[in-house]
Amino acid sequence: MNVVKLNRKWARVFVPKVGWLRFRLSRPLPTKTGMARVTLDADQRWHVSFTATQPSIDRELSGRAVGIDRGVATTLALSDGQHYQIPNSRKADGEARKLAARMSRQKRGSIRREATKRAAGRLHARAADRRKNWVEKTTTSLIRSHDLIVLEDLRITNMVKRPKPDPDRTGVFLPNRAKAKGGLNRSIHRSCGGLFAQRLHDKATASGVTVVKVNPAYSSVECRACGHTDTVNRESQAEFRCVSCGHESHADTNAAQVVLARGLALAPTPGHEGQDPQPGSARGNPEQSVARTTQTKAAA
Repeated sequence: MNVVKLNRKWARVFVPKVGWLRFRLSRPLPTKTGMARVTLDADQRWHVSFTATQPSIDRELSGRAVGIDRGVATTLALSDGQHYQIPNSRKADGEARKLAARMSRQKRGSIRREATKRAAGRLHARAADRRKNWVEKTTTSLIRSHDLIVLEDLRITNMVKRPKPDPDRTGVFLPNRAKAKGGLNRSIHRSCGGLFAQRLHDKATASGVTVVKVNPAYSSVECRACGHTDTVNRESQAEFRCVSCGHESHADTNAAQVVLARGLALAPTPGHEGQDPQPGSARGNPEQSVARTTQTKAAA
């Protein structure tokens, strides 16, 4: 791919059958430019991207390990008590719904309908930009601060599947809460759990950080203090109180600590070798086994 840097802010690239295109440099060009991709987003912005290896992040060995619980109400809950929330797009979503209603009343192919469509696309594109920017900053911060990061091995594709129809004997379809599930699916997509895990893995591989994925089964209802597992332990979305030992904590923080304990059983870091990975796990549900656990070790 022919790329010529013009000055500190601008460069140009030769696109076959199109010619030379001038573009603004948002980041340094890679040392070796292979293939390039030119795209147009919903905000009618053109982008050119080049393939390049993920650069390493400047960091120092800390021996610190952290477990992360991913959710919808709280995007990220860390085992050390920190909570991270992805930027809220409810205002943009409300405005986009108004624009969609307006567009449905406008004639197809009209100038006004196209203008409304572009305005809706601009709202969605800018909300996506804010989420991606949050993911990049958060993953970089976590990589700099920790040597071991433990995540739940979530199957997001399965989590956002539509509910199956529920017909009765007469052939009439019964309510299956598809509308409510659709709202939950949108919230799951907006939390960017898949993008977060992918970017965390990319940066960890380049920076010498170990990322471990563990089985998420029953992590939200298992007590970190005694290992007792029961659905009644979680009184609400945010409250956790163990009915066996009385341990109280934020529900998401407790889940993150359980996730960390399971990860330390697989990949202990210096200073964590002697810790009990799962206190009371023998009393837990046998389905909590980490047989499905996968581990990705970064290249040192």
